[in-house]
Amino acid sequence: MYGRALKASHLIEEGPPPQPGDLIEFIRPIYQHWGIYVGDGYVVHLTDQEGWSSLSSAFGGSAVVRKDHLEQVAQGCNYRVNNKYDLKKSPYPPEKVVQAALEQVGQTMPYSVTTANCEHFVTEIRYGNCFSDQAANVTLYAAVGGGIVAAALATIAVVVRSKRQNQ
Repeated sequence: MYGRALKASHLIEEGPPPQPGDLIEFIRPIYQHWGIYVGDGYVVHLTDQEGWSSLSSAFGGSAVVRKDHLEQVAQGCNYRVNNKYDLKKSPYPPEKVVQAALEQVGQTMPYSVTTANCEHFVTEIRYGNCFSDQAANVTLYAAVGGGIVAAALATIAVVVRSKRQNQ
């Protein structure tokens, strides 16, 4: 799916080099982090105050927009240009995307894994609409998991009631 990955000093081998305005997907072990390439080796991204990742922001309810070097954000993980939403919506011109991203640097914003995460942030800037496949998947998994838990509890209740009636 991602092609042959190289370490942080390289992009995914099959992918193109980043161009200003491109979405950069950082492939983490549990989730993906997103940024916008603004040129000269830098990305703008929504992250915690220390710049570690958007995942740690999930518990604080807010995050800050930072401009950091691409490799610093990668933190040893693989990354790639991923403008997959270009198939759904036309992006703004690269100059407008870069300008909008840079104007956000330093701002603190609300953070929510499901409605205001780093992927929502970059898609809003690139396309004018915020969306996140990652958030949609979290919501789906939560719904399926909740259904499984409810079914298990119902089964346990039936078994317990049946045992009580048989005693």
